[in-house]
Amino acid sequence: MAAGTAPAGEPPSAASRWRETRNAAARARLEKSLPALFPIPVLRHALSRPLVPPTPRLAVESYWRHHILRADRLARALAARSGQPEGWTWRLGTGNPEMRRPDPALDDPSGKGLPFSFRVPPAPFREAPHALGKGHCCICGQPVYRFGWHRDLWRAGAPNRNAAWHAACVAAWKFWIAPADHVKELKRRQNHRCAQSGKRLLKTAEVDHRVPLYRIWREERGRPWPELLGYWGLPNLQVVNRAIHADKCAAEAGERASVRRQAGGPEAGDPAAGAE
Repeated sequence: MAAGTAPAGEPPSAASRWRETRNAAARARLEKSLPALFPIPVLRHALSRPLVPPTPRLAVESYWRHHILRADRLARALAARSGQPEGWTWRLGTGNPEMRRPDPALDDPSGKGLPFSFRVPPAPFREAPHALGKGHCCICGQPVYRFGWHRDLWRAGAPNRNAAWHAACVAAWKFWIAPADHVKELKRRQNHRCAQSGKRLLKTAEVDHRVPLYRIWREERGRPWPELLGYWGLPNLQVVNRAIHADKCAAEAGERASVRRQAGGPEAGDPAAGAE
């Protein structure tokens, strides 16, 4: 049954009539603004949505939001193409991110764009010393083209100077910092089986980083930047049942406490010693 239609023999509801009217207008607006060349999978996705996106850019954004694992792979591949900027090292910002500094003279330009926790993926092109400016993605560093696309399908010959990110990279970034929001997609990829026990995943199953992020910061921070991103992406994510996740977190907390005791205090360089 087509989206927005009522079952046979029943009059359409007011919501269905509204949706049909709205989608007809959105399709007309979308078709009017479509260029001669446009990614076919994106167009098919847009026209199949319960609410059709009315512009090409919204169609592209919707496509990547609903193909999050594909966006994750693409963003990491684009980052590998850019490579690590010369002189860059993974650093964290200092101070309280909620604190406002009224005097601009107190700001350190070299620290702008630094994350305040290792839980945020490193992003050198968001940092002031390595920022490439408009026309290049602040997440992966590659040129941004029309509609936030990552390839110059329209042969413009130059990036879009009004854009600072790819639609795919934005979707990937949101996935990296909040993978639990995509637990259903990850469950499907695991065939609804716990990654640790192999048993059926329960409704309460949770997303987990196989290698905890504090260990990446402590032991792997010298790796090339594109490789580091894999620890936030699909290669390092799993869905496990809550009891298994709780046991794993308890073991990791014990390990971190042991490291702190041996060091005589909080882990060196660990601004979030209480986090997973």
